[in-house]
Amino acid sequence: MKLRLAPLCLFALCLTLLVVPATAQTVYSNGPINGNTDAWTINFGFIVSDTFNVTNNDTTITGGSFGMWLVPGDTLTSAELSITSGENGGTSYFDQTVNFVQSNCMVNGFGDNVCTENTTFNGPTLNAGTYWLNLQNATTFSGDPVYWDENSGPSKASENTVGSIPSEAFTVFGCVGGQCETTTTSTTSTTTSVPEPSSIMLFGSGILGLAGLLRRKLF
Repeated sequence: MKLRLAPLCLFALCLTLLVVPATAQTVYSNGPINGNTDAWTINFGFIVSDTFNVTNNDTTITGGSFGMWLVPGDTLTSAELSITSGENGGTSYFDQTVNFVQSNCMVNGFGDNVCTENTTFNGPTLNAGTYWLNLQNATTFSGDPVYWDENSGPSKASENTVGSIPSEAFTVFGCVGGQCETTTTSTTSTTTSVPEPSSIMLFGSGILGLAGLLRRKLF
């Protein structure tokens, strides 16, 4: 009787393995966070768009990781993320407000917090090709500007008020085959508290009067 149970157990194990969903993997990476060159605003009406490539057909996008600059002590809570066929336009494959988990914040040479911002979502299933990822309407705990880190990776990039710009730091996650393992992340954030630099006071004069300054974190 024991001899018969062994192959039956092995057969059941094989069936179980066949239905295990694929885990999320890196679909595209535009390189690491730079943190000390420049960054572009993704709130107050500004939209930043970067291209990313999908290698395999039937790839489901499940999340992303982004490099962001924030006022020290502030936290990125959400942003509108869209995936389109064109530069912030064309066919829309995904367009939702997503939440972020903030971690690994470091103070850069300009006194800003440069943080890793991770998000997970039920994204579209895409075929192989090139797409645009767009970020806008970001919200923070304190209502301050938030900037997407410029790292000049291989992507093409643009900003809705100036046109072509160097590309930003981000990674797109997903899985191939239509079956993805869903992971749950907490909303706990990690920031480094430091005195706000004098440059941050530029924003105290009012958002409307500083639109030109807000669009880009230029020093």
